[in-house]
Parts: sequence; structure tokens; C-alpha cells
Amino acid sequence: MHPSIRASDADRHHVVEALQEHTAAGRLSLDEFTARVDAAHRATTYAELAAITADLPAETPARRGATRGPLAVVVIAALVLALLLALLFGVAGLAGWAHMSAMMAAMSGCH
Repeated sequence: MHPSIRASDADRHHVVEALQEHTAAGRLSLDEFTARVDAAHRATTYAELAAITADLPAETPARRGATRGPLAVVVIAALVLALLLALLFGVAGLAGWAHMSAMMAAMSGCH
């Protein structure tokens, strides 16, 4: 796009999303992020938007299809384990109640 073409709200939103990713990656401080977001909302042309991110890498890790971090893998594994244990103890508990019901029925028949 030609730098003098007016930017849309979607273009400004795209720049703000990129700034969020760069801030999360540690490239921008919160003060820098705030100042650049304000500038993005005031920008009227592609040139003004491009200047806001000119010193940042064009591609951030989130856009490259970054893999899940180790913490996410641990959390997912813990949830799967908890689900399996709940199913195991749930089935065992039901079997215990069925056994107890049978015993109670047998005992009620004895006088």
C-alpha cells in the first residue's frame, strides 16, 4: 500500500495487536506500549502506522505458529490425569455402591 493512503480501523487494530505481542515478548515496556497504542489510534495513514512499529521485527513468535510452552503442557497433562482419576474413582465408587446394595438386600432377607 502507498504510505499516504488513509488507514482503516482494522489497520489500526492490527498494529495494536502486534504491539501487544511485542510487549508480551519483552520488546516494549508498558510505557512504550501505551504511547504507541495512543499513536496508533491517532494515525491516519499507512506511513504513520508503519512508523509506530518500524523498530520492531515484522514477525512475532505468535504469528510464526509458536508451540505450546512447557507450562501449558504440564497443565494439560494434569487435567488429563485428574479426569482419568475422576473416572476411575467414579466407576469404582459406583461398583462399591452396587455391592453394598446387594449386601443390604441379602441381609434384609435374613431374619
